[in-house]
Amino acid sequence: MDIKQTFQDFSTNLVVNNQDNIENRFGLITQRLNEDFHDIKSKSENGVYVGSYGRDTAINGVSDLDLIFILPDSLYSQYNNREGNKQSQLLQDVKNSINKTYPNSKVRGDGQVVVLKFTKDHIEVCPCFLESDGTFTYPDSNNGGSWKKTNPTPEAKEIFSYDKRCNGNLILLCRYVRAWKNKCGVKIGGLLIDTFVYNFFKSESKYEKYNYEKHDLLIRDFFEYLKNIDDNRRYWYALGSKQHVYKKNSNFKSKARKAFKNVEEAIEKNENDTVYEIWRKVFGKAFPYPQSIKESSYNHSTEEEYIEDRFPLNITKNLRIDCKVSQAGFRTELLREVKFLSKKKELLFYIDKTDVIPPFEVLWKVKNEGEIAKQRNCLRGQIITPNKDLNRRKENSNFEGAHFVECYIIKDEYCVARDRIDVPISN
Repeated sequence: MDIKQTFQDFSTNLVVNNQDNIENRFGLITQRLNEDFHDIKSKSENGVYVGSYGRDTAINGVSDLDLIFILPDSLYSQYNNREGNKQSQLLQDVKNSINKTYPNSKVRGDGQVVVLKFTKDHIEVCPCFLESDGTFTYPDSNNGGSWKKTNPTPEAKEIFSYDKRCNGNLILLCRYVRAWKNKCGVKIGGLLIDTFVYNFFKSESKYEKYNYEKHDLLIRDFFEYLKNIDDNRRYWYALGSKQHVYKKNSNFKSKARKAFKNVEEAIEKNENDTVYEIWRKVFGKAFPYPQSIKESSYNHSTEEEYIEDRFPLNITKNLRIDCKVSQAGFRTELLREVKFLSKKKELLFYIDKTDVIPPFEVLWKVKNEGEIAKQRNCLRGQIITPNKDLNRRKENSNFEGAHFVECYIIKDEYCVARDRIDVPISN
């Protein structure tokens, strides 16, 4: 594998390709709010890009976009002097304003923001008051209502400044990690990702000078850094702002351990054509896969489907699947505790645990791999909608190969959680 060219192509594949559409929406929202709250016509004044898009660490397919809108100072006392939940009233007024521009879209207040839902993404608008120290005061309508503060501007400034020192590697690695989050179902917030990557570069200055030819090593060392983070630590200080960023029951350490092993294997097998499939285990279909090598692979199926082609990804929840392995006359085992399976076993895949609150939809994908699967024309890879029991999927170990099963949870038309389990069947 040509490491330099491959990672250049990978980084290109991750660039957001609908920026014009996103910025047009942001402009229309800002213009509407400016007319209603500032009595001016402007698509840019008082609107601030925040979140991963504002820090330029978002990747193609980004589904959650964040906008701060700065309100006139005079409105603070007007709302603060009202009776009842004044923060909820403010969010409702912002919602009603946005509804004028998007009357056919789903617009709702959600605690601290107004959410506009579109087909492939949603925009969260946070109305704020700009303070003299550069921080923002925003409404929180939860628990009767209160005012809270946020400080995203120094985060963006610091990431842009330090990225220049890092030869562009800081933002690139932030994007790589987001691709891993989406592919492997990692419950971790964007600001925490950027903070971890920033701290990683701060921990060892040699990574600042790396070029594309060393990005495989950069990624390997980052996953090693991530898997060794203190289990007992609850929060970190965000880059630039030093705000607390919480891990919130994240599964990033266990996922990082698995990613580290896969990346180590990929580096070891760099001259082997199967290396692309190993990298894709970590980063998904955005990772380049030369067509000639793909078509000659025993694992390539033209019928394989990908969840990101069906639903926008917004991985915010945990999901863990397992599998009961049984056969008459033998004790039942769990697949995660077995290194290899023999043939003629009954397999019952099931959701072991998730923090997604029902109702939701569950989809499965079964992919057979290897020479025998190719010969039998049984590679599969289609996304399956269960007929009865959403939480379970029955299969059999019919022939050897390195198969896998993936599970996806769909809620509110977004894929919010996913997991994969490998099914190594041998003789």
